[in-house]
Amino acid sequence: MIDSQNAMKPDLIDPVCGMAVTSQSSHIFNYHNKPVYFCSAGCKEKFAADPTKYLITETPSNPSETPAITTSSSTIPAGTIYTCPMHPEVRQDHAGTCPKCGMALEPEMPSVEEDESPELTDFKQRFFWTLPLTIIVTILAMAGHRLQWFEMGTQSWIELLLSVPIVLWAGWPFFVRGIASVINRNPNMWTLISLGTAAAFIYSVLATVVPNVFPASFMTMGRVSVYFEAAAVIISLTLFGQILELKARSKTSAAIKSLLSLSPKTARKINADGSEEDMPLTHVHVGDLLRIRPGEKVPVDGIVIEGRSAVDESMLTGEPMPVAKDIGDKLIGATLNTHGAMVMRSEKVGSQTVLASIIQMVVQAQRSKAPMQRMADQVAGYFVMVVVSIAILTFVVWGYIGPEPSWVFGLINAVAVLIIACPCALGLATPMSIMVATGKAATHGVLFRDAAAIENFRKIDTLIIDKTGTLTEGKPRFNLAVALPGYSESEILRLAASLDQGSEHPLADAIVKAARERGLVMDKVDDFQSSTGIGVQGNLMGKPLALGNTALMAQLNIQLASLEEQAEALRATGASVMYLAVGGVIAGLLLVSDPIKASSAEALATLKASGMHIIMATGDGLVTAQSVAANLGIDEVYGEVKPADKLALVETLQRQGRSVAMAGDGINDAPALAKADVGIAMGTGTDVAMNSAQVTLIKGDLRGIAQARVISEQTIINMKQNLGFAFVYNALGVPLAAGVLYPFTGWLLSPMIAALAMSLSSVSVITNALRLRRS
Repeated sequence: MIDSQNAMKPDLIDPVCGMAVTSQSSHIFNYHNKPVYFCSAGCKEKFAADPTKYLITETPSNPSETPAITTSSSTIPAGTIYTCPMHPEVRQDHAGTCPKCGMALEPEMPSVEEDESPELTDFKQRFFWTLPLTIIVTILAMAGHRLQWFEMGTQSWIELLLSVPIVLWAGWPFFVRGIASVINRNPNMWTLISLGTAAAFIYSVLATVVPNVFPASFMTMGRVSVYFEAAAVIISLTLFGQILELKARSKTSAAIKSLLSLSPKTARKINADGSEEDMPLTHVHVGDLLRIRPGEKVPVDGIVIEGRSAVDESMLTGEPMPVAKDIGDKLIGATLNTHGAMVMRSEKVGSQTVLASIIQMVVQAQRSKAPMQRMADQVAGYFVMVVVSIAILTFVVWGYIGPEPSWVFGLINAVAVLIIACPCALGLATPMSIMVATGKAATHGVLFRDAAAIENFRKIDTLIIDKTGTLTEGKPRFNLAVALPGYSESEILRLAASLDQGSEHPLADAIVKAARERGLVMDKVDDFQSSTGIGVQGNLMGKPLALGNTALMAQLNIQLASLEEQAEALRATGASVMYLAVGGVIAGLLLVSDPIKASSAEALATLKASGMHIIMATGDGLVTAQSVAANLGIDEVYGEVKPADKLALVETLQRQGRSVAMAGDGINDAPALAKADVGIAMGTGTDVAMNSAQVTLIKGDLRGIAQARVISEQTIINMKQNLGFAFVYNALGVPLAAGVLYPFTGWLLSPMIAALAMSLSSVSVITNALRLRRS
């Protein structure tokens, strides 16, 4: 709460950006006769335009009292977690800097609003306010002896006075981070910058204030050589580099921001009395009836209960054509209703919706580390101490064997070594590529769980694919029932549907739906058991029922000879056959067909052309599986396999040296999905499958596998380019700054040039990563 007493506290919060401010801030706005403090004029202007957006006014119990003011959570949501792009394991509930690398922490979940980060605003102020001073100091240092405006001793004092605000105000955040790196025992880029800048500045101050302590060899042009311009330019260029880097980093989360912006702000609720009202999306609950008019977005996930339309799902799935929706069909929040009017019942809201799950998965992937980054992390761990050692060695060697003034040369070259080294370029090499790639993939309907999945996907040479719901549409249709003497076809369907009421399998859903359409009465089954991948069992009026494939019948020692020939003929059509046993004796069979997805043939052809070996493994009958495989050009087929068999197949192929991916959509695929080098789940399948996989195809379109492979290959190339640049930059820059070429070429690297190179190195890595957005 903001009042006259706590206004003097040093930990006040800017209500617009959430940045810590003090009562000494010059940016003040009086609201209800109470001061509100801001970090900048920009935040003050936003607040003045709409104070209620950022503050909540509490009505006092006494009407004569002034309303109390508290900060609104609309801009900075309660519970916001901040993390480091280079060290995702660093997480805290407030803004700040990373204790490991000193980099500014950023919200784990970006905001849709494009407000400038507080650190970027702060650095821009420090840069532009001190840039004129830096230019003046540089001109004096480079041309003062020619211009002869001042006596050289006086000029040193003028440079000192001009440099003090640059170094001690504009560069203050760098020294704070440098000291923190020493306290935390995590030396980083800020350790080097603060050491280099402090060395040049302190030496120059001493040379100006007490010049007599220096030997005569330090005198040039009537004064002891000073390097205020080096310290000033290093600070200004580092600020400039940070501004470019922060702007570039903000673009890496563009994909998440675009996903966040998809969700509508309101929903039109139908009340119990039939009246309708628009309400914020946060007020929608499970079970609410919502009206969706033409041209409006679907507010949350749910099911159509009235009307029909075509819904554009391209923003989430990449599917270009609108999808027809009728009563009973599922709707995904944030998709666009094109022309018809519908009423839906909400089933998933808030963080449970498909869109929220997609965003969370993308965020999780962006904050994970690629295995390739481990080498860079190991190098960076020793990097700073090696650079400091090289800087000390440079200073000593130049001091003893360099040309006069040798110790001045030693100091300047040591500063150049400290400044040019850039561990951040190493640290950012893979995280930036991963952030851009995962966002890009999400816009194509491909969700990577972590960075390791992106890195490993390109290595895949063998793909195991489930049939139902993966190669096929996963929307089976009941065809017919075959009854043995003593049973009718309707009775076979009724008994099977009664048993299947407790099953989650798509084939079971088709049987239950067919029984309901025919008006058959289904009875309650006791002792229901589901044997994943092979069938179901239960008791109906004291009689044991079993419905499943030949594996389940063999397990129960039920003879199938009377139906085997007919079953084989039906399987040859590509349909699935399920046997029904009553009281331990075969009673009939049911035929259910599941059409092959229109995109499956194209997807498999593309994958085979890329050299990938395709294997089908399904719990369906072998003849059915072979029929589907023949239509799709798959040569290796395994039928009637249990979940354990799929797992064993993955392990066998891995022992043979294969890099294996498993694509499936059901609970029975979960063990194999988890064991495979890369598990690929269909977004149209079960939650268990998606939780077990490293990659999810939102639409369930196998063409996404080919897209994921291309994204993986492009991302790894990009990461290698970034790592290569970072290693080469430091391998060449540090020796050059140390002056190893001086004996041969007479070249020395100015600390100012070193500062420019260091600032641009991180920006170059981020810019190269951003190229993935256009790939």
